[in-house]
Amino acid sequence: MALGLTAAGCAATSGYKQRSDLVSDPSACADKRFEVYFVPDQATLTDAARMAIGMTATQLQGCQIKHVKVTGLADARSGTAAANQSISERRARAVAEALAGAGLPAPAFDIEAAGADGAVVGGVNDPLRRRTEVLIEVVAPR
Repeated sequence: MALGLTAAGCAATSGYKQRSDLVSDPSACADKRFEVYFVPDQATLTDAARMAIGMTATQLQGCQIKHVKVTGLADARSGTAAANQSISERRARAVAEALAGAGLPAPAFDIEAAGADGAVVGGVNDPLRRRTEVLIEVVAPR
């Protein structure tokens, strides 16, 4: 008898909600921030970098891009300040060109290079500074 009451109680009202009530899909047209890492002393995009750039461009298809900021960084443990500035610039250009090639609007780009100065965080040289930081700002959907 108790078994029948339990089953009837469960069937009487459903406490479950629809998935759409619980989970919201983030807008594809939202700001994106990611980093592209490089092999030491190189400014050539790796396969992983090309994949990250391609996936981001695909996610932003159909979105209105307001601004793209690309900042090249270098590891100051090797090379002169001038060499680190140069490689930072080449890394930033390589990423910006790949983003433009993937369909992002080139006029919206702001390309910077931090050189050796960008490799020091809190007075300590950071080897993970061999990268380019990318921030893509989009116009918020209405």
